[in-house]
This record gives sequence, structure tokens and C-alpha cells, in this order.
Amino acid sequence: MKEACGVFGIYAPGADIAHLAFDGIFALQHRGQESAGMAVAEDGQIMVVKDNGLVASVFDDRTLQSLTGDAAIAHSRYSTAGSGDWRSAQPVFRSVGDVGFALAHNGNLTNTEDLASQLGALPGIGLTDSDTMAELIAQSYAAHLAKGGGLREALLETLPKIEGAFSLSLLDATHIYGVRDPHGFRPLCLGRLGDGEEPDGWVLASETPALDVIGATFVREIEPGELIRIGPDGVSSERYVPSGETEPHLCIFEFVYFARPDSRLMGREVHGTRRRMGELLAAQAPIEADMIMGVPDSGVPAAEGFALASGIPYGQGLIKNRYIGRTFISPDQKARDKGVRRKLNPLKENIAGKRLVVVDDSIVRGTTTRALVRMLRDAGAAEVHLRISSPPFMWPCFYGIDTPSRTELLAANHTIPEIVEYLNCDSLAYISLENLKSAIGVAEGFCDACLSGNYPTAVPVESPRARARAEEFDLAASPTGV
Repeated sequence: MKEACGVFGIYAPGADIAHLAFDGIFALQHRGQESAGMAVAEDGQIMVVKDNGLVASVFDDRTLQSLTGDAAIAHSRYSTAGSGDWRSAQPVFRSVGDVGFALAHNGNLTNTEDLASQLGALPGIGLTDSDTMAELIAQSYAAHLAKGGGLREALLETLPKIEGAFSLSLLDATHIYGVRDPHGFRPLCLGRLGDGEEPDGWVLASETPALDVIGATFVREIEPGELIRIGPDGVSSERYVPSGETEPHLCIFEFVYFARPDSRLMGREVHGTRRRMGELLAAQAPIEADMIMGVPDSGVPAAEGFALASGIPYGQGLIKNRYIGRTFISPDQKARDKGVRRKLNPLKENIAGKRLVVVDDSIVRGTTTRALVRMLRDAGAAEVHLRISSPPFMWPCFYGIDTPSRTELLAANHTIPEIVEYLNCDSLAYISLENLKSAIGVAEGFCDACLSGNYPTAVPVESPRARARAEEFDLAASPTGV
């Protein structure tokens, strides 16, 4: 796995394009906090600015004022490898002809090594999937440019060869492009600027809050297998794979954890689905307690729902430091462990002597949850009952979630009683997969491979590196046997 991030694109002639792109990617920073970047097209040229750090530390007002043009794309990134090299930041730029193109990628490819071999890369070179994709597109772009074509033709030729998860925003000298993979693993939506009959501009974004913050109106989600092209000639849409060969598989963890609660996915506001997860979890795993509390931030809506359905009072037990990022997307485990104490502090007078129901969104390795339980007990909690608004996380993700090997996934290797003992909690219950889907209100159209082991695509088990990973993950035990 390489990265899963936030992508943004805007075409708005005459607008303050860089500041709008800044606001858009700032609204998506919860999806990645390791690096940020922006590419802007003006007068047939593309300027790229990117660096490690948060969006506000990479861009200041002076930099934004220098980035002028009609179109821009932007990116916020986290990586599973924890690379500190600023060159790993996106957008990726490739020079082709007199200009070239920039690419921002959310997701993870599953055939990177095969694609790299097509490029002639030697084994072990270590190209990221985003770099590999950009190189393939650049080769095709150069060939089509010689025949009078451009980036559109290169994308139509290259995209069918790419497997795995990819939501893309791209930029050439005059247009922006939006792409979703044929399964739609990662979200991408289209928005419109302006209230008049003719739009003032068009916007692409991973999530709808990036539209809201710049005053754009949501139009629709980009379909799996769709290519959107936006420029002086308006908006055009075409499929790079036939509609009959696409099957929606939006990552179910977008609803559980990744997406902002004010995002709308599949026609539903995420906050409401998380509240319903808590309501159904309360009915599924009732418990006698004095107070319901949520782990900020993504566990709070489910905790509210649990309290509403159970009749047990809801209260605050943890205060979050708002200047600390999400520990799950920190690049290494040591940083995650330190992040728990920096991020959360218990309200001792509110929890001392009480039987607590602690609602959180997931347990992956268990180290963060164990530290949390210890913190609550040290603060005087009489009992700590854990309720988790996702099913047990048991299988590695090949599509962009930062998960470890299966040997490190707590639920993959331990029974519920063993996990209770390890976490030192009084009880533990996970929502069922059926109730999770019921809370969202859609029975199909998800990827739940990390919960079920049912991968919607073939996973990369043929290469030496992938075979080693497959042995480590014990994929032969998967229900689908991939």
C-alpha cells in the first residue's frame, strides 16, 4: 500500500483559483496530514507547489497570491510507509511536449509491479503506484500528442490497464479531469460554482464539505469507471470501461471513519448513518451502565445513538486536543502511541466511579484502545465496556487503508474473551456487518473486504513481494480464497 488521500480540482476562469483550492483541500485534510500540494495552470504552463506538512504550513498567502490561473488541482496525503521525502508529496507532474500534466491520486493500485514492468522498471526500483500511473499516462500522452491527441486520449487508453483503487484529479494546460476506478473504491464528486444559468466554474472533490466551504453546489458523485473533462468547452463525461463492466464497491469505512460527518455519500449524510450505527449497536449488545461516552471524533455520533436507544445518559469523558491529527493515519506505530496521550485527556470528575460504555469506531492493532482503557481506569472509571461501531477488522486492505499485516490485526488472531483480557476492559461488542449496512441504509455497493475477507478484485499475489505478503496475511484462509 502506498497512500490514500484527499483530492480536489477546480476550473473557474477569473476566480482566485489558488485560494479556492487551498480552502478545498483544507476541508479534506482529515484524509491526510503528511504533505500537501497544488498545481495551477496559467497561459499554457503548469506550476506545482508541494511539501511535507499540513496544508496551512505548506501554503501561505504570499505563495497563494503567486499562483494564478483558470484551473488547479490539489492534494493532501498520508502514506503507510511514512516517507519523509517531500518528493513523495503530490500532485505528481510529468512533462510531455511543451506542457505536460499533473496528477493527484487517492487510493492504491493492486497491479503496480506489473505496470512498472511494462515501463521497463527493474525489480526493486520502488516506484509508487502514483508515479507508475503517471509514467504510463505520460508515455501514452506523448504518443497521442504526435497524432494530434492529448491527455484525454491518453487516459482512455491507459486507465483500463490500471487495477485497484484510484480516484484522480488531473490537470493539463487547459482542462481538469476527474476519474474513478471501475469499482469506485474511493469517493469523488462534482460541484458547480455560481447560481446563474451559466456556471462560474466546476469543482471536483473527494468529499462534499470541500464544495461547501468554497460555496459550490453539489451536482452528483462521479460514477465508477467514469472520466469527467472540464474546460473552456464545458463539462463532458465518458466511460473508459463499459457500464456493464463496473460494479460499485465504495469502501464501507468511509461511513465508519474516513469521511467527515458532514459529508454526503450515496445520498446520505455520514453523521446520521453513524448515529444509527450506535442505535443498532445498543439493541444488539445492551449493557447496564451509568454513562455513554464516545471517543472523539468519529465515535461520538455512534455514542449519541447508543445513548438515545439505550436510555443511558450521554456524557463527555474525553477532551480532544484540536491541534492534534488523527492517530490512525500517523505514519508509524510509535507516533500513534504518543499521539493518544497528546490527543485525548480524561474528564476525571465526570467518569470517576461510573460504569462507562465507551463507543469507538474501530479496533485495528488494539494498542491505541488498550492505552485508552488504561487512561480511563487511571481516572477512576468503575467499569469500562467497549462498543465498536464496525465489525472486527480481520483482513488487510489492498485498496488504500493504512492497515498492517494480518498478524498484527487484533481480531484476526484472538477471540473476544482474549481481546477483552488484552484490552483490560469489562466487556466488548462489535456491531454486526448486517447492522452496519442497515445503519447506512444500503445493502449493496460496498467493499467490506477488511471485515469479511471477500475481496471484490484479485489481489496481487503473483509477484515475489506480493507472495511474501500473501503468506504473511494468510490469504489462503480468506473466504474467497484469493
